Amino acid sequence: MRSRDPDLTNSARAGGAASAPRVSTMAKGLTGSEILRIAAEIRARVRQGEQVCNLTVGDFDSTQFPIPPRLREAVVEAYARGETNYPPADGVLELRQAVQAYYARQLGLAYPLESILVTGGARPIIYSTYRSLVDPGDRVVYPLPSWNNNHYVHMVGAQGVPVPTSPSNRFLPTAADLAPALPGARLVCLNSPLNPTGTAIAPEELERICDAILAENARREGTAERPLFLLYDHIYWPLCVGETRHATPPGVAPEMARYTVLVDGISKAFASTGLRVGWAVGPADVIERMAAVVAHVGAWAPRPEQAATAVFLSDVGAQQEYRARFLPGIQRRLDALYRGLDAMRQAGLPVEALPPQGAIYLTARIAPFGQRTPSGDVLRTNDDVRRWILEAAHIGVVPFQAFGVPEESGWFRLSVGAASESGIAEAMPRLEAALRQLT
Repeated sequence: MRSRDPDLTNSARAGGAASAPRVSTMAKGLTGSEILRIAAEIRARVRQGEQVCNLTVGDFDSTQFPIPPRLREAVVEAYARGETNYPPADGVLELRQAVQAYYARQLGLAYPLESILVTGGARPIIYSTYRSLVDPGDRVVYPLPSWNNNHYVHMVGAQGVPVPTSPSNRFLPTAADLAPALPGARLVCLNSPLNPTGTAIAPEELERICDAILAENARREGTAERPLFLLYDHIYWPLCVGETRHATPPGVAPEMARYTVLVDGISKAFASTGLRVGWAVGPADVIERMAAVVAHVGAWAPRPEQAATAVFLSDVGAQQEYRARFLPGIQRRLDALYRGLDAMRQAGLPVEALPPQGAIYLTARIAPFGQRTPSGDVLRTNDDVRRWILEAAHIGVVPFQAFGVPEESGWFRLSVGAASESGIAEAMPRLEAALRQLT
């Protein structure tokens, strides 16, 4: 008789023979998130009692940045009303109407209701855009650095066309950079304000990019070639700081409404990452197919959170009151990081930073390459530098390799969403001291 051991640990861990793959080729080749790996390392240190200024994750510490009070109240009210069943696959009507009004009011974009799709955060929007527009072998154009496009390209079997950028342009693509890659492409993916750099595409440059896409589509009209679309992730647009002006493709070139899928949500704008409410706004025929993809994978946002977001987006006063506290808190942290790093640059240390323009990120170059730590280790790579900063200064940062950049250039993303102002103030002298220890 077959033995029935209730402990399945060994069987579950056994896997299979190396000669017989157990997972798909796509899954086998899909790499994990470098950002999450680094964040897990920092969490382990914190659990052991180490005090770390965590500038790694694109998330918010709710003790520093709680969600809007009116949004929190509306979530509780929705649960109390029993709104706990399945939502419609394209989103509850009240939220789609609220997004429609929000875009008309805040961005000057008047879209029909059938152009709006609600999902469980922004990631299902990006995935369903890829799935709805891109076939295996299609060319997808995106700048370097950028967030996760290389992974989405892999998942749909597309051909990625990364376009390198430079610090001289604040790591933002220009129309001149993108134009050579547009012929034959199916999708262009842009993000502004940009994760990881916290810089934003100027309206004038965005207009030139849109003109290049429209010219490419004009060339294709009357042929069998499918049109070129733009995935425009602007989920950080309410977090523009200083004199930065946000622009949208349909705002600078109305014809782009035929070809643009906008990615948005409450995650970043209202420090509500865990509520998982995002939305797409785009051409109705594309949105219809994206909704079908979302429906089949169940990637909708929870109904109570959708109902609450509808209430909150319709309450202009509550939004203004929240932003009056939230945005200055973001800007003070970004400015403190920039001032601290720029002071080190002026002192002759191998550090520089780009002035912040938006999102919750600052771009910094920390490049003590070739120098030795007190223990004799030579810093040769971005990861060597990252580990030294974490070990000696107790600061967590993310190298640009996590955003597809192959060069060991010394550029890092610093995120302020989980950092306190006092934590940043205390971290800057530690970083300076760590750099001065090197020889």
